[in-house]
Amino acid sequence: MDLQRGLPLLIQQFRALFKKNFLLSWRNKRATFLQLFSSLFFIFLIFCIDKAIQSRIASSTSFENVFDPKPLVSLPIPPCEDKFYVKLPCFDFAWSGNGSIRIQSIVNRIMANNPGRPIHSSKVISFSTRDEVDAWLYSDPMRCPGALHFVETNATVISYGLQTNSTSVVRRGHYEDPTFKFQIPLQIAAEREIARSLIGDPNFNWDVRFKEFAHPAVEEFSAVATVGPTFFLAIAMFGFVFQISSLIIEKELKLRQAMTMMGLYDSAYWLSWLTWEGIITLISSLFIVLFGMMFQFDFFLNNSFLVVFLLFFLFQLNMIGFAFMLSTFISKSSSSTTVGFSIFIVGFLTQLVTVFGFPYSDNFADFYRIIWSLFPPNLLAEALTLLSDATSTSQDPGISWSRRADCAPNDLECVITINDIYIWLTSTFFLWFLLAIYFDNVNPNSSGVRKSLLYFLKPGYWTGRGGNKVEEGGICSCIGSNPSLEDITPDDEDVLEEANIVKEQRKEGVADPNIAVQLCGLAKTYPGTTNIGCCKCKKTSPYHAIKSARGPSLKRKLVEWETLLFVFHAFLRSPNNQVCMPSPPFENSYAIEGLWVNFPKNQLFCLLGPNGAGKTTTINCLTGITPVTGGDALVYGYSIRSSVGMSNIRRIIGVCPQFDILWDALSGREHLELFCSIKGLPPSSIKSVAQKSLEEVKLTQAAKMRAGSYSGGMKRRLSVAIALIGDPQLVILDEPTTGMDPITRRHVWDIIEDAKRGRAIILTTHSMEEADILSDRIAIMAKGRLRCIGTSIRLKSRFGTGFIAHVSFIGSTNGNTHPNDNAVDLPYHEAVKQFFKHHLDVVPKEENKAFLTFVIPHDREARLTKFFGELQDREAEFGIADIQMGLTTLEEVFLNIAKKAELETATAEGSMESLTLESGIVVQVPVGARFVGIPGTESEENPRGVMVEVQWEQDDTGSLCISGHSTETPVPPSIPRMPSLRRRSKRVKGVVIDPNEIASNGDR
Repeated sequence: MDLQRGLPLLIQQFRALFKKNFLLSWRNKRATFLQLFSSLFFIFLIFCIDKAIQSRIASSTSFENVFDPKPLVSLPIPPCEDKFYVKLPCFDFAWSGNGSIRIQSIVNRIMANNPGRPIHSSKVISFSTRDEVDAWLYSDPMRCPGALHFVETNATVISYGLQTNSTSVVRRGHYEDPTFKFQIPLQIAAEREIARSLIGDPNFNWDVRFKEFAHPAVEEFSAVATVGPTFFLAIAMFGFVFQISSLIIEKELKLRQAMTMMGLYDSAYWLSWLTWEGIITLISSLFIVLFGMMFQFDFFLNNSFLVVFLLFFLFQLNMIGFAFMLSTFISKSSSSTTVGFSIFIVGFLTQLVTVFGFPYSDNFADFYRIIWSLFPPNLLAEALTLLSDATSTSQDPGISWSRRADCAPNDLECVITINDIYIWLTSTFFLWFLLAIYFDNVNPNSSGVRKSLLYFLKPGYWTGRGGNKVEEGGICSCIGSNPSLEDITPDDEDVLEEANIVKEQRKEGVADPNIAVQLCGLAKTYPGTTNIGCCKCKKTSPYHAIKSARGPSLKRKLVEWETLLFVFHAFLRSPNNQVCMPSPPFENSYAIEGLWVNFPKNQLFCLLGPNGAGKTTTINCLTGITPVTGGDALVYGYSIRSSVGMSNIRRIIGVCPQFDILWDALSGREHLELFCSIKGLPPSSIKSVAQKSLEEVKLTQAAKMRAGSYSGGMKRRLSVAIALIGDPQLVILDEPTTGMDPITRRHVWDIIEDAKRGRAIILTTHSMEEADILSDRIAIMAKGRLRCIGTSIRLKSRFGTGFIAHVSFIGSTNGNTHPNDNAVDLPYHEAVKQFFKHHLDVVPKEENKAFLTFVIPHDREARLTKFFGELQDREAEFGIADIQMGLTTLEEVFLNIAKKAELETATAEGSMESLTLESGIVVQVPVGARFVGIPGTESEENPRGVMVEVQWEQDDTGSLCISGHSTETPVPPSIPRMPSLRRRSKRVKGVVIDPNEIASNGDR
C-alpha cells in the first residue's frame, strides 16, 4: 500500500489530530463549558463589586462630574438620631445663656419654627455658661451634634457662637459632613430668630441657598482596572490548566508515544493543539467582550471593540503558548493543577505590583520593563490600566483602533502603548511556542531519550534523508555520551553461532536482503547508586557512565578512584574528620547485555523470558522509546541510534505495546481512523481499512463504543488491529493476547499467522503454547542476556529434560483420577514400572489408576528404538491400551533456562530461598539450584550425606520460587565430599550439585 509522505501526510495528520481534539473536548463538556463561559461568572463578580462600590460612594460627588449643582434651601435642624454615631437618648442641640429672658424666647422660637419639624423641649438642653456646656460635652460625649452660645450685650446687640465637630464620617457608603448637616442649619435658625427679635417682626424671613462648586470627578474608581486583572487571569487559567493537563496526560499515558511510533510528525501534533486551543481562545475572548458589554461597563462600551477583543485573545493565546512550554518539563498530570495554581498566585502578585506603577513609568530602566513583560499577566494588568484610565469618566473618549499606537488618554507618562502590548504578547507567544518544540526534543523523556541540543542544525532533520549512520542526528541519553561496551561471549553454542554470523556480516559490510532487523551488540544499562555509610550520602553515577564491577581493570580503577574521591569529600565535610567506608562501588544494572541477532523476513521471531529479562526493553530500543547504551540495531538498514533513521523506521513498523495505549473517550472506529491517518493511508481508503480491521479482530459490534468501556481482551484486540494498520514491514507485538478468552485468542493467532507473509514479526509472550504454535524461531532471554535460540523442536531437544512417555492401561477411565494419587497394586502397573526401571533406569514422574508417565533423559535416546519395540510387543502382557511418546514441553525448557539464569545470579549475589525438610532442617538453597546437598547429614549409612531435588516454579512477578522437593536421598559416591559441620544445626547452607554429575553417576 502506498503511504503518503511529506506535506500531504502532515496535512492529513493535522486534520486527524484536530478531529481527535474536537472529539475529546466535545465529550468532556464540563471542561469545555468552563473554558468558554467562565468569563460570565467572573464578569458578573466584577459587576457586583462595581455596584457595591458605587452604592458605597453614592452620597459623595467626588467620583462624578458636577456641572450644575443643585441648591439646598431652608435647611432644617435635623434630629439628633440622624447623626451617624450618637448615644441615646440624645439632644438636637444644646445652648448656653439661659439667664436671659430674651435669649430663652429666641431659643423657643428656634424650636417652634424649625422647618418641617418643631423641636420638642425634651430634645434641647440648656446651660448658663459656655464652660458648663464644655464640661457636659466632656463628661457625656456623643449626646449632641452641636451647641449654640448666646450673649446679650445690650438691647440692640445679641452675639452667638456655634460649636460642632467638623470631622466628616462615613457609614455604609454614606458620608456625613457636620458643616452642612448640623452647623449651617443651626446658624440659619439662630440668625433668623435673632433678627426677628431685634427688628420686632415675627414674620421676617430670607432665602438662604447653598450649593457646591461645579467640578470634574476628583477621584476615579474602575472595578475593571482594580479587580479585572486578577479575574481575567483566572478566566485564562481555566484554559491554561486544561491545556497543560491534556498535554501531560497524553505524555503520561504514553498516548503521544504510541502515535510517534506510528510515524506522527511533531509539527502536526503541536499545530493541531495550537489550532484547536486558538479556536477555543477566540470564542472565549469574544464572550468576554460581549458579556462585558451586556453588563454595561464603560471599559467595554467606550473602548474600541477590536482593541479590547484583540487584547484578551492575544493574552489567552500567550498563556496557551506558555502552557505548551511548561508541559515539556512536567511528567505527571496530577501536577498540572498545582502548576496552574502557582502561576495564578505569582501572576496575582506581579499584577498587584504592576497596578502600582512598576515598571511602566519613567522611574525605571528599560531592562526592568523587558524582563517584566516576559510574564503575560503583567502585560494584561498594564493594558487594563491603560484602557480603564481611557474610560474613567464619561468625557474620556477611550482608545480607538486607529489610535492604538498613540498615548492612551490620561496616561501622562506614556511609557508603553496598547500597540506595544500587542507586539509583546505576539512575540512572546511565538517565543513560548518555539521553546516548547525545542525543549520537547532536547529534554529527556521518561525513558531518557532526547535529541542533541543543536539537532535543528543537522540537514537530515529537515530533509528526512539518511538515517543509516549513527552520526546523522544521533539520539542521546539524558546525560553524557554512551561508552562502548565490551563483548560478552555467549555460553550457548547456538547463541554464539548467531552472534558470529551477525558480526561477520557487519565486518564485511554485507547487507542480507532477507534480514529485516539486525541487532549488533545491543546493550542497555541503568546506573546504580551507593551510600556513604555514616555520612548519609547518596550518589547516582552518571547515566551509563561506568560498566559494572565485572568489567575490565581500567574501569575497575575508575570506580575505585570515584569511591576514593567520595570518601575524601565526606572526610572534608565531616565535623570530626571521621568517615566510614562506602558501600561497594557504583554497579550498573543491566537490562540488555550485548545482543547479536538476525530477525529474518517472512518469519515470526518469538522472544521469551521471565519478567525483567529484557524483552520489553529490547522492543523499546527498537522503537526509539529507550536510548541504547551500547551497540546498534538496523531495521531494514536504518539505525535506531539516528534520529533520522528512527523517523524512517517508524514509517515502516507497527507496534502493539505491552500496555493498551488508548483514549477512553474515543471509540474503536475512531482509534483506527486516527492511526490510519497518522500512518499515511490514502484518505479514500481510511474508512474501509478501519472497517476491515474491526472485522478481523471481531470488534464490529463494539465499533462505536468508547474504548474506556472495553474489556481488557477487547482493548488488546484493538491494539493488535492498530499495529497491523498500513501493512507495516515489521510488526512488533508485545504480549498481544493478554486478557483474551481462548476463542478470541485462537482467532488472533490466525490473524498473526496470516500477517507473517511479506513482513517480519517480533512477538513476546508468556504463553508457551502461543510461542510454540506461532513462532518460526524462538529466543529465550534471562537477566538481559540471550540464553538460547532456535526452533521450538531444537530448544526442546537441547534444553528439555528428555522424552515424555505416557502409558495408558486397558479399562482405565481418565478424567476421574489425579496425578500422584495412591497407585492401585495392579500387576501390570508394577510390571511396567519394573520394565522401565530395568531397561532405562527411570521411575514414573506421575502415577495413578489410569496411566503412568515417565521422563526419559536424552542420554537414553540410543536405547529407545529397541526399548519401545519390545514394549509394544508386550502390550497385551502389560495390559497397555496406548503408548504416547513426545518431547518435553516448551514451558519446561523455559523454566530450565530461567532456573539456570537465576542460579547464576544467586551465585553472584548470594540470593537464597529457605527450604524446610521433613527432618526439620532448614536449608538455604541458591535460587534455581536443582540438586542440593545438605552439610552435616553424614552418617555410617550415608557417609557423604544426603541431598534433595528441588522443584521450582514462577510466581506472579516472574521470579522463581520453590514449589516442592524430593525425599532425602544419599549423595552418590562420585560427588566430592561436602564441607562438614562441627555441630548439626537446624539451619544450614545447601551445597549445589551439578546435575551432569548426577546423570553420569546414573550411567555408571
